[in-house]
Amino acid sequence: MEPCKVFYCGICTMPLEFCEFSGTQEKCREWLKEHHEDEYNKVYDVQDVTEQLEKATVAGDEGEVKSDRTYVKDQSAKLEAKLERENKKKMSSKVTIKRVERTKRKRITIIHGLDIFGVDLKKAAKLFANKFACGSSVAKNNQNQDEIVVQGDFSDEVMELIMANWPHVPEDNVEFVDEKKKKS
Repeated sequence: MEPCKVFYCGICTMPLEFCEFSGTQEKCREWLKEHHEDEYNKVYDVQDVTEQLEKATVAGDEGEVKSDRTYVKDQSAKLEAKLERENKKKMSSKVTIKRVERTKRKRITIIHGLDIFGVDLKKAAKLFANKFACGSSVAKNNQNQDEIVVQGDFSDEVMELIMANWPHVPEDNVEFVDEKKKKS
């Protein structure tokens, strides 16, 4: 008995049978047709599929009739657009590392915006506390958003640690801010 050979899609990295659930079905189908035409014919048997599509219909909200194919295409297009919007939002958002002066020689480092990139803030705060041997916590700022507060001036080291532990955070999206107290 020989082991079963599984083909994986180059677009969604799922087995070919599951491409329809990835949300990028059209791109997956085009990739498969270009790279593995024999597998394309096995998975997407054109005559069989067209016969089934002619039989199946889905009623919309207004009573209009849609074929399964257009309904799935609409759903996958919505999902693809949603993923693209989320990715755009991630790429446009910034991670700010702010160094704030508390008293004459005391400073704290505040990291804001890591949660947008899917970083667990509590785990990150614990990592910073262990790495720098200082106090670190998750606190809410004036806009009621979570941020990490690290006791001490570790702004440069925090940048390196973020790049090492969370490589999916783009380096271009990290910015430094130096905030000093106003003299009265």
